Amino acid sequence: MSDVSIKNASQIAFMRQSGKLLAQVFMMLDEYVKPGLTTMQVNDRVEQFIVEELQARPASKGQYGYQFVLNCSINDVVCHGVPSKSQIIRSSDIINLDITLEKNGYITDSSKMYVMPDASTEAKRLVSATTTALYNAIKLVKPGVRLGDIGHMIQSFAQAKGYSVVREYCGHGIGVEMHEAPNVLHYGTPNTGMKLQAGMTFTIEPMINQGKAKIKTKKDGWTVVTKDKKLSAQAEHTILVTNSGFEVLTLRPEEAGIFDS
Repeated sequence: MSDVSIKNASQIAFMRQSGKLLAQVFMMLDEYVKPGLTTMQVNDRVEQFIVEELQARPASKGQYGYQFVLNCSINDVVCHGVPSKSQIIRSSDIINLDITLEKNGYITDSSKMYVMPDASTEAKRLVSATTTALYNAIKLVKPGVRLGDIGHMIQSFAQAKGYSVVREYCGHGIGVEMHEAPNVLHYGTPNTGMKLQAGMTFTIEPMINQGKAKIKTKKDGWTVVTKDKKLSAQAEHTILVTNSGFEVLTLRPEEAGIFDS
């Protein structure tokens, strides 16, 4: 556990504040995202909102040389989709918007799927299953649970639905750095891996493919797509391990009650 950051009460308070601000970004996007917009317009609106209205910093901008404040991954894009002035959101698209926010030195990370009005039934089913896989995994979180239990929950749920889980990308510890220990895999074997401990903060962010799990990175060096060109979906939250369970630091109002026991 030596390389895993265990947050104290004041650090948790900062993480909680960052997460609440990030949830507000998605609340804004719920009203904003629609067919006809370019993905660059979405990027620019999010940057304006975070900087000017929330008085916070978009943590993705400048990270690893990335020049934008979000990833916008549409249809067969698995992750790291790059905003573009020429990419117009269509009425049949499914879109993952992945955003990080830093306030007072602490970062939270979340993503949400946006389903356009004419998306196919199959696309809607994939999005629903991906979100449910995330929720099921979050509900497992408490001290003593192992990371392999979380990965196995996601993998077994997705495969039971006929989908596959991307293995090249994973959740991660988060705090003063965007990527901290541990890695949180979205596949695994029960009762294996690191034991969770109160004060850990990390993301769970399964990427689930409609077809096969194989992926490839496009020539821009960022955009990751499914090799078989079938759809992919992702859902992500930043989680705190509490003394008795978990707290979803990036919880959105629409999710109220989902995690009530």
